[in-house]
Amino acid sequence: MTNTRSDLAKTTLGVLFIGVLIIASFWILQPFLAAIIWATMIVVATWPVLLRIQAILWNSRALAVTVMTLILLLLFVVPLVLAIGTIVQNSDQIVEWTKSLANFHLPAPPEWIVHLPLVGKKTAMAWQQATNSGGNELMEKLTPYAGAMVKWATSKFGSIGLLFVQFILTVIIAAVMYAGGESAAAAVKRFGRRLAGPRGENIVVLAGQAIRGVALGVGVTAVVQSALGGIGLAIVGIPFAGLLTAVMLLLCIAQLGPGLVLFSAVVWVYWSGDSGWGTFLLIWSVIVVVLDNFLRPVLIKLGADLPLLLILAGVIGGLFAFGLVGIFVGPVVLAVVYTLLGEWISDEDEPAAVEKA
Repeated sequence: MTNTRSDLAKTTLGVLFIGVLIIASFWILQPFLAAIIWATMIVVATWPVLLRIQAILWNSRALAVTVMTLILLLLFVVPLVLAIGTIVQNSDQIVEWTKSLANFHLPAPPEWIVHLPLVGKKTAMAWQQATNSGGNELMEKLTPYAGAMVKWATSKFGSIGLLFVQFILTVIIAAVMYAGGESAAAAVKRFGRRLAGPRGENIVVLAGQAIRGVALGVGVTAVVQSALGGIGLAIVGIPFAGLLTAVMLLLCIAQLGPGLVLFSAVVWVYWSGDSGWGTFLLIWSVIVVVLDNFLRPVLIKLGADLPLLLILAGVIGGLFAFGLVGIFVGPVVLAVVYTLLGEWISDEDEPAAVEKA
């Protein structure tokens, strides 16, 4: 009896000690957790690309890691620097636009708005009322929010430096993971096998497939849509086309789509009086917005043989639960739960089938 109590106390203290060590480790690594998670997702998703580049570069891992690191710098750091440079370069023009809002007067609604189905007449009436009031009512409603908007913008610009540091950390950690990826993958598989036997190792492989599927389905689709949208904006001659392309990329990754930017640009072109280019941009925008309905399912199936609804639910739910990194974490969690439930149900059915036989 005494030995049992002694063993129970020893086990309890051992578990508590391990728990404290795990919590302390996460606490120490907290400033680097976001960069580590992002680097892991990037490395898992782009590992086949690294192997192809390594095969081309005389099977040299060092050269392949160098090339992949440069690519990540071009994809993450350079767009951020260009966006900041664009804002700084055009700061005077942005200030002038802000000042001109005080003297802004809405023109009369164009005739084509009246002919829009369902909402045309109501939109034209609301526009005409705003025009008759000189926009004063609208400015009065927006004035209380001006201070909050300024504070929000200031906080966002103040966090740009932190975002830049996070990008650099992500690239550095990804380079280290590229260099020793096989040993890290083997260690994770051994951990899964130690935790749950062969099934645990299969779960680790499934998690990697889910990450790759999301990277292909969400990432590649976002890049293609934003690139095509940016080309359309550049052809029409929309100001700040490069910056708007970066905004579209963020919206596509967040599963909001490029429509907000593209259709706003369409309205601006029509408002400018160039109906020909406006019609062209409208058709181009519809094609770009609808493209993800065909491209995303194909790419997700290439990465992971999982239900498309499961992946999309994980992407959207993970985004709301964990932020941007939840785009990858959410599908992985749902994929693991889905697989474990499926295997648990199949294990329950097998004895019943044997008894009937």
